[in-house]
Amino acid sequence: MEQLDEITGVGPISAQELIAELGVDMTRFATAGHLVSWSKFAPIDRSSAGKRKGGSTGKGNPWLAATLGEIVTAAARTDTFLGERYHRIARRRGKRRAMAAIGNSVLTIVWNLLSDPDGCYQDLGPGYYASRSSRQHRERDLIRKLERLTGKTVTLAV
Repeated sequence: MEQLDEITGVGPISAQELIAELGVDMTRFATAGHLVSWSKFAPIDRSSAGKRKGGSTGKGNPWLAATLGEIVTAAARTDTFLGERYHRIARRRGKRRAMAAIGNSVLTIVWNLLSDPDGCYQDLGPGYYASRSSRQHRERDLIRKLERLTGKTVTLAV
């Protein structure tokens, strides 16, 4: 329970509810993806011929979904990696899909913590995505696109 309490948005009661619904033995699930799929928090992309069709993840365990909903709501109000990720996804895809995505992330973290008795959660911080995308990477990508478009070599002069 103390391992799960380290996760952003998970308190002692939420940790107890997660353990009650999932158990502590994660050998039942070969990977974190198996746990996410079993709990019906896996993303579903239903498209054919370039047309997107509505797809739901399924019903799943209502008590686990309610607990994850509370965790995601609490995490969204924080200035952490999960909070920033929620806001990034909600801005582009909507709040419900953001809740499913963050619930997926929380379940993956839970599986990793319960699989490794010595594991501990370390938040990546709210600036994780900003630190990964730098101005130099953007310049390089734009130069490559311009070279592909024109068929000529491009150099920048300052």
